Amino acid sequence: MSIIHKHINEKFPYDGSQIDPLWAFREFNIKGSSIISWRGPMNISPENIKDFADIDTEIKSDEMFHIISEFFDCQPANMEIAYLRQRLLILIFYEKLSKLGVLIKREGDDIYIEDRKLSVCIASSSISSMKIHFALNIQDKGTPSNIKTIGLFEINDYQGNLVFNNDNILNFFFDLIESYINELETIQLDISKTKLLGF
Repeated sequence: MSIIHKHINEKFPYDGSQIDPLWAFREFNIKGSSIISWRGPMNISPENIKDFADIDTEIKSDEMFHIISEFFDCQPANMEIAYLRQRLLILIFYEKLSKLGVLIKREGDDIYIEDRKLSVCIASSSISSMKIHFALNIQDKGTPSNIKTIGLFEINDYQGNLVFNNDNILNFFFDLIESYINELETIQLDISKTKLLGF
């Protein structure tokens, strides 16, 4: 499976419509499986909320780092595979942040630093593709007042040093996305060289 990663330097908001199928093709003329990343605010309009558990709740932040994935390699698209790939991305993020000396906690597809929520994530599928949105607060600003949140720029390591700033955050996420793509591609390679049971 070939996956194209494109980072958009221009900041723009995530309103939930970007989870729709073929968004990368319509906006950036990218054909096939893709990952689009960018920084920008988030305020999901009620009609674009995909998780029934989130209906009637606010999902917003003044600025986040967004990762939108779309996969076409499984036809018809499979919701369970979408969620498995979502968890794989989150686990890779968990591993990389832990290696930087951060005490991190995962509950399903949510990431916490102590008891403060860092991330939002959703996986879904259309007839033809599987979509994942993973986003992390840059700072604890503009988030719902009833949820304790934290931003990447407020995270300390075990020694009390700030982990992220404007100089290193992009390289961290490029490395994260590269590792994620490598995991997905090597899975395909492993499948191609594995003898089927019973043969």
